[in-house]
Amino acid sequence: MTDSLDPSIADLRRDYRFAALDEADAGDNPMRLFERWFEAARAAQLPEPNAMTLATVGADGRPSARIVLLKGLDPDGFCFFTNYDSRKGREAQAHGFAALVFLWDELERQVRIEGRIARVSTQESDEYYRKRPLGSRLGAWASPQSQVIPSREWLEAREAELRGQLGDDPPRPAHWGGYRVIADTIEFWQGRSSRLHDRLRYSRTLPAEGAGAPGPWRRERLAP
Repeated sequence: MTDSLDPSIADLRRDYRFAALDEADAGDNPMRLFERWFEAARAAQLPEPNAMTLATVGADGRPSARIVLLKGLDPDGFCFFTNYDSRKGREAQAHGFAALVFLWDELERQVRIEGRIARVSTQESDEYYRKRPLGSRLGAWASPQSQVIPSREWLEAREAELRGQLGDDPPRPAHWGGYRVIADTIEFWQGRSSRLHDRLRYSRTLPAEGAGAPGPWRRERLAP
């Protein structure tokens, strides 16, 4: 075994003392608690508080993860938008489940979310697409996301060609739209001193699609 490239990495640590998380403050509904934490992150002016790690699993069982941006939050779940033919789109289709992680380091907070992933409605995708800047709308047409391309110049030439073809009001391409992660598990992590962190996990049972409402949330405290 080779020596560590940077032995000092093992010495990186800090004590967490920003806040606590108890059951009385957390409440019974994790979506409301998430909204409170999200608004606190925005109020603290953290850079891109809606950035989240999205983890998916392919048909071969191999996991992958990347950062995406939360673009919608509602009682049904957490929404983001992407190319359906991208790796994450293909894996969402193949496996049907996904996980999200939010890290708000300055607030010493983390939220982990697991659940079913499904496409949002055509109307929701159309409405969000129309709100995007023109360059981003054209980019959704130009980029064969996750596929090998010959060069940066090829991509820029393709974008310029499509700009000429589609003009200033391109329609949403059929291969691009939104996904919603419908949570069955949400865990809130608040850093505490001496690594005795607070962890509250909410879980519920999701019915088969179209088979009724989800079950009630159950809250449990986990050891750090």
